[in-house]
Amino acid sequence: MKKESGLVVLLLLFIGFLPAQIVTPVKWTWTATQTAKGTYKLTFTAKIDGKWHTYSQYIGDGGPVPTKFTFDAKNKDVQLVGKTTETGPKIHEGHDPVFDMQLKYFEQSMTCEQTVKVLKDTKLKGTLEFMACDDSKCLPPDDIEFEFDLKAGGTGVKVAWDTTSKSQVNPGSNVKPNSAEVPAANAGQKSFDSAVQAAIQTSITKDSANQNNAGSAVASAKRFGTPISNCGMEEKKDQSIWMIIVLGFLGGLVALVTPCVFPMIPLTVSFFTKRSESKTKGRSEAFFYSFCIVLIYFLLTVPFLIFNISPDSLNEFSTGAPLNVFFFVIFLVFAFSFFGFYEITLPSFIANKADSASNIGGLAGIFFMALTLAIVSFSCTGPIIGSLLVGALSSASGKLHLVAGMTSFGLALALPFGLFALFPGMMKSLPKSGGWLNSVKVVLGFVELIFAIKFLSNADLVAHWGILKRELFLGLWALMGAGLFFYIIGLLKFPHDSGISKFSPVRIVAAALALVFTGYSAYGIFGNDLHFFSGFPPPKFYSYSVKKAAIEPIKNDYEAALAKAKAEHKPLMIDFTGWACVNCRKMEENIWTDVEVQKRLADKYVIVSLYVDDKRELPENEQYKSEFFHGKQIKTLGNKFSEMEAKYFDRNTQPYYVLVSPDEKLLTHPSDYTPTATAYVQFLDCGLNAFKQLSQK
Repeated sequence: MKKESGLVVLLLLFIGFLPAQIVTPVKWTWTATQTAKGTYKLTFTAKIDGKWHTYSQYIGDGGPVPTKFTFDAKNKDVQLVGKTTETGPKIHEGHDPVFDMQLKYFEQSMTCEQTVKVLKDTKLKGTLEFMACDDSKCLPPDDIEFEFDLKAGGTGVKVAWDTTSKSQVNPGSNVKPNSAEVPAANAGQKSFDSAVQAAIQTSITKDSANQNNAGSAVASAKRFGTPISNCGMEEKKDQSIWMIIVLGFLGGLVALVTPCVFPMIPLTVSFFTKRSESKTKGRSEAFFYSFCIVLIYFLLTVPFLIFNISPDSLNEFSTGAPLNVFFFVIFLVFAFSFFGFYEITLPSFIANKADSASNIGGLAGIFFMALTLAIVSFSCTGPIIGSLLVGALSSASGKLHLVAGMTSFGLALALPFGLFALFPGMMKSLPKSGGWLNSVKVVLGFVELIFAIKFLSNADLVAHWGILKRELFLGLWALMGAGLFFYIIGLLKFPHDSGISKFSPVRIVAAALALVFTGYSAYGIFGNDLHFFSGFPPPKFYSYSVKKAAIEPIKNDYEAALAKAKAEHKPLMIDFTGWACVNCRKMEENIWTDVEVQKRLADKYVIVSLYVDDKRELPENEQYKSEFFHGKQIKTLGNKFSEMEAKYFDRNTQPYYVLVSPDEKLLTHPSDYTPTATAYVQFLDCGLNAFKQLSQK
């Protein structure tokens, strides 16, 4: 029981932390001191802020995550001597009532030491795992990679690397600096405080001999400076979480009218209201059942919260070709299941286990009843959840958005169970289950195919396969729309259809919408603008008949664009974009095509588009480790530009527009997605005025 209670406590602590601002209460440095020939003392020191603390290496299971050092076991050139010791100025040890176990933790600082014997010159790699908590919350566990460059010869050498100063090596030493201070939380999400500026300066020092590695992203810590003018757009908070919540809730409402869920509503509510001795108890149990549904969908997000996955990694994962191809296949499989050709179910033993557990009395039994609903309805809810997953993970605050989206999905799914328990008379107004449910399922099958094509298009764009260009994409959408139209009017049938007795108003409206979708998709095949679809089909330049655009940015070559800006004495607009970025396409197709916007972009600016999800690999000699992203290997063009955006502008969302002078001075506040051309013109004019002021000095 102790282990389960500890996990529950941790979950609650993580929930308490979610809405808070990103903090970095623990910072580590490490040093290597050569105490004798071939013998080193490796020292790891944590500086701990305020009332935060981190835990001992030696605590039991079922509670917080202990501090843990893992050294490369494959390295046979180094032998560990004894255990890793630990000490600190303020140690707390004793029984913890929250976790109900003996705990030992450190405040202010923690120092750990490990003695090693070096048999041969080598690099010793490893990972440090730790967890930081205060009296009210815990941060998710964090992993930090470290590396020591150790020599078998020489004596008395001590080396250290601290991010607040340049690397230091004792005179005559043949050992390289081998430690770095790394923030506990993800640096890509926080503001440019003094710690980040110091980290950037250290990165510059370390990479100064390899400028081409970082390309444009390595220069000086204050490379672009503060805005010359404040007339541009102020930094806006990410509002898209509300859209995620709305989409999650709408997805839950759609799931309610699927054959997997809809018939369960009256059965479940009747079960609770009739089995209890009193109406009050029946209603309270139904409400608890609804709460459990919401809780289950929240719990699906917990792995993403526990593991320290950076937004940069989430975005890279969600826009990558493998995940998009995976969802393309999944949506195809689900679509044909919705058409009635076969049934998709989770392994029966899972449902049977949950169903048998639901026979347990009390609240535990009700929880397992809710779990059974989630499992048996998976064949209908799975595709909706999958779409929500991709949308949330590719957003700026991937973890928080995922929690919001999944929880709102569960809320919509749970709503009728509580609502009808409170007002049982309303159940009489529910339509009876019948053939209409199968029609809904088939319609969803066509929608799944439409989304499947979009996922395949994302993969095709990111990987540059050149398979699904704009005309073919729109042709397939038109074909799916036509199939949906013919199905709705009864000319196309599937295995479980019961036939159409009459055309209801709902069916007529649905048929009209399908016909409009078909015609509009076909209209775009011939090169016409599709403002209502903008962002979803591939961009116009990704077509079989490429036409010269009025605005043609330089793609993925910052240095070339900067050189052109200097030669033409024009300001430079850095367009951080993505192949799979819907809002980027909306800007290019709806805003950039405005006459006034086009006039300014084409004549007065040099534009460079940097694709943060471009998976093409950098040449091997240009790949490097990013200090800013905790040692992440920068292998692709997208990695490089993603780091540049996060490091210098504290953003990892797209589109993001930065106006700079040819000598790389920030002209005004950067702008993100701007739905009106008037506001975007003001942004561009602000940059031009600032450039004019700068030129007159």
